[in-house]
Amino acid sequence: MKSGSNLEKVLQAGHFAVTAELGPPMGCNAEVVQKKIQLLGGVADAYNVTDCQTAVVRMSSIATSIFLVQSGLEPVMQMTCRDRNRIAMQSDILGAAAHGIKNCLCIAGDHQSFGAAGKLKGHPGAKNVYDVDSIQLVGILKGLRDEARQQGGDPLDGRAPLFIGAAWTPLGDPVEIRTMRLAKKVNAGADFVQTQAVFDIERFSEAMKKARDRGLHERVAILAGIIVPKSGGMLAYMNESVPGVTVPEGLIRRMKGASDPKAEGVAIAIELVQQIKQIEGVRGVHIQAIEWEAAVRSVVEGAGLLPRPKL
Repeated sequence: MKSGSNLEKVLQAGHFAVTAELGPPMGCNAEVVQKKIQLLGGVADAYNVTDCQTAVVRMSSIATSIFLVQSGLEPVMQMTCRDRNRIAMQSDILGAAAHGIKNCLCIAGDHQSFGAAGKLKGHPGAKNVYDVDSIQLVGILKGLRDEARQQGGDPLDGRAPLFIGAAWTPLGDPVEIRTMRLAKKVNAGADFVQTQAVFDIERFSEAMKKARDRGLHERVAILAGIIVPKSGGMLAYMNESVPGVTVPEGLIRRMKGASDPKAEGVAIAIELVQQIKQIEGVRGVHIQAIEWEAAVRSVVEGAGLLPRPKL
């Protein structure tokens, strides 16, 4: 075992894995985190804790992940390259590992201008860091774990037990390089990848075939991203504005015509999970119900993925 994390054990045992997203609050109220923990407990094998998603200041992913560990839930701590240099990232990851956080997802992070795209002001004038990119960060974590060595070459006092994750946007432009980018992350040491939200099953199936043709599905656990939609407007916005997300027009019309959009969104998410389970090489799903954590249990249960295995 590389880390001994529950997610690693579930995947190693051959189960279809489930991860879910838990977004930290825009404040320091721990009760908000505890409420989300109560809503999500038992529905997944591990829980992604986002790192200032959409470039908006939130409670840190490390602190929120510690709350999960204390509550008996397993976090997947996200670490963005946007906000820290390699010294700070390695320090934070070692501190997280000392608190029992075993899964880390390496991502670039939303550009700081993204935070001002909606109703919030965000920090569009913030200075990004990007000292290393997400592929390099995967390699840094692999060095901390396998060689007990910092990126600069200095030895560690013991290895860091980490299950290393990365993101994959299979339908992002230019789509021609997406399989190559995935291969680079696998070669750097990624143990699992979570994809951008999948709505277009046909195009995602084509992307998976390209991954299988290179044998990548045998070297890394691929978890397909599922966002539970709340409305037709949300789907239309994602189709037009979120890089790497394509939503078939039929799904948008279906949501816009629904008498109960939230119930229809849950039904769509369940159908997507069931279809994705049939695609060769997919090892699990990553379910995101943005600020709607109560919907996750309905999706997982509806898709026949409860109870989760206890290992």
